[in-house]
Amino acid sequence: MILSDYTRSLLEDIETRIDPESEEKYMSDWRRFWYGESDDMVFAPRRTKPSASGVAFKPIHINDALHDRELMLDMQLQDLSGRLSSSAASLGIRANYGTGIMTSLFGAEIFEMPPETGNLPTTRSFNDSDVIREILGRGIPDLYGGYGADVFAFGEMCAEIFEDYPKIKKYVQIYHPDTQGPLDVAELLWGGEMFYEMYDDPDFVHGVLRLITDTYKAFMDKWYAIIPKYGNLSVHWGIVQRGTLMLRLDSAMNLSPEFYNEYSKPYDRELFDYFGGGCMHFCGRGDHYIDSLCDIESMYAFNMSQPELNDMDKIMNAVLGKNKRIISLPRAAEFVNRPGMRPSMVHA
Repeated sequence: MILSDYTRSLLEDIETRIDPESEEKYMSDWRRFWYGESDDMVFAPRRTKPSASGVAFKPIHINDALHDRELMLDMQLQDLSGRLSSSAASLGIRANYGTGIMTSLFGAEIFEMPPETGNLPTTRSFNDSDVIREILGRGIPDLYGGYGADVFAFGEMCAEIFEDYPKIKKYVQIYHPDTQGPLDVAELLWGGEMFYEMYDDPDFVHGVLRLITDTYKAFMDKWYAIIPKYGNLSVHWGIVQRGTLMLRLDSAMNLSPEFYNEYSKPYDRELFDYFGGGCMHFCGRGDHYIDSLCDIESMYAFNMSQPELNDMDKIMNAVLGKNKRIISLPRAAEFVNRPGMRPSMVHA
């Protein structure tokens, strides 16, 4: 494959800097954490041989990378190079097209942020239940619509390129794109009217969530046909999770526990079970449904970005009672000195 000199320089630099012994130990430490063998009350794995980049990075704007796959790869390789210079971050890259990947398949309008923000794109919600009924009637959409073609092409490109770099191929994971989760996709697609329909027409809402879940399966099946699963430990962001999926559940902060059980939990559980387990991310408040979330056997851990908005006693009790983990917990040391807390429960 023909690549620019700059892309090749990034790849060659990363290939040279990867130390197999260091990466094997790093992953071994994560494995001990996930299977309850770590003695650390706050788990914070460290790469034994971080190394600085030998390549001067060039500025790349995300809006340009959205329309040029090699620029997208360059951005991801620059980020990967930074992870290698860190003692803590795991090695991975992704097709970085924002939160609107799944909604774009259904025809939602893609909205690129103004260049000065430097932020990822999203899609505009329809906020019209009649449009959503039409979408529901059409069934599973073209998986290559919207950002779908770009995501799959990026995966195919990386798989081909990595064949020429044996250490990158072995130690750098191409992790799954931001496919959100069923409830989040529904809200991003539908808008605020979704919450009214939960009261007015529950069967309609379940029909939409069924369609989204089936589309999610088809999309991720296609992704894993291009980039096979990496086993029982997979990279996501700068961490290593157990299982394959990192679902998102930001929209559930707006639901009662009863509505979480009805409109989100069955579909979350189905996806975790289907794809071999994983972890759940949520922003904002989640303590009101955390016990129910932790009842999902194949949900091994959760990642919360704002512990200050939660009753951390409820959160920690759920972790202890259901033998789950918290990964990437901000200010983790503040929360672990509690009665009954055990090692291998909290990652900082």
